[in-house]
Amino acid sequence: MKRQRSRSTSFDVAALAGVSQSAVSRAFNRGSSITEETRQKVIEAARKLNYVPNSIASSLTTKRTNIVALILGNMANPFYVHVLHTFSQRLQEMGRQVLIFTVDPGADSDNAIMQVLQYQIDGVILTAAQLSTRMTSICHERGIPIVLFNRYIPGSDASGVRCDNSAGGRLIAEAFIAAGAKTFAMITGDPKGTTSQDRVRGFVERLLEEGIKRADIEVAEGNSSYEGAVTAVMKLFRNRTKPRPDAIFGINDIMAMGAMDTLRHRLGLRIPEDIMVGGFDDIPEARRIPYQLTTVRQPIDQMVEATLSILHLDDPTRAIERGLDHPITGNLIWRNTIPVPPAYRFSPNEETDTDAV
Repeated sequence: MKRQRSRSTSFDVAALAGVSQSAVSRAFNRGSSITEETRQKVIEAARKLNYVPNSIASSLTTKRTNIVALILGNMANPFYVHVLHTFSQRLQEMGRQVLIFTVDPGADSDNAIMQVLQYQIDGVILTAAQLSTRMTSICHERGIPIVLFNRYIPGSDASGVRCDNSAGGRLIAEAFIAAGAKTFAMITGDPKGTTSQDRVRGFVERLLEEGIKRADIEVAEGNSSYEGAVTAVMKLFRNRTKPRPDAIFGINDIMAMGAMDTLRHRLGLRIPEDIMVGGFDDIPEARRIPYQLTTVRQPIDQMVEATLSILHLDDPTRAIERGLDHPITGNLIWRNTIPVPPAYRFSPNEETDTDAV
């Protein structure tokens, strides 16, 4: 019977490279203090011996697994697919891995947190809406930092990073006003989510400041989905006795796109000639030729970096920051669904984008 070949160890690599075993460990840990010459000796020896570091064994020594849990809600929204890609790419660049959990839109995140805590993780990033203060406390008691992404939860001491959604709602309102709109409709998302609430609040507040009457601001629930927006638009226009609104604000891009397809293909309306449409997020699909949607771009790269900074992954000895709210301003991206007024002067948070994909 052929004897199975034993697996090479870090001591074998150290012997071949002529370095200490601790030098081998440092060579495979990003950010460790080691000269490039020594690192290359270790890498070459490891290649010859087919050696691969054992992350589980390493975690027993360091008490760190380099695994970050990412809890995602509403994966039907392409925005969160982009968020997942950005976090995964950035964490891998840092030498860390992502453990992914999903939560149904509007569902409680506590069960997902309980599943996450079965693993030895270095931090939690939460994009879903609902989280009890008890779960936050359990994470803190275990020394596991938790950061909310693009949301905050009233009454929670969990820190969060978000786009300034209220300011973004104001930007869309100002774009409509500048283009001459007088009557408006909103297609709203999760009524429990602070993200949707803040966008609605900023939008409505800016319109009221302009002297728009509340009666001239209609609302329909779109459930944060394309299909929900289709239903919402048909409800807004069914058996209508008063003139149609001049502009529709989809609280996220996927709803704005659903609204556009319904307005064009079911109701025979032109955009922006008959009705204007604005969105929020700037997902890649919004830039495509059939849509060319005017929207608010969330600064995802900045938000991801700020989130990872709060987690202190490189310095686990630092205390977990509680109750930190870090809003980041988004930009209004002018495209084709809201006409840019002649001689319009752009603010620092506005830009045009004519590159269709």
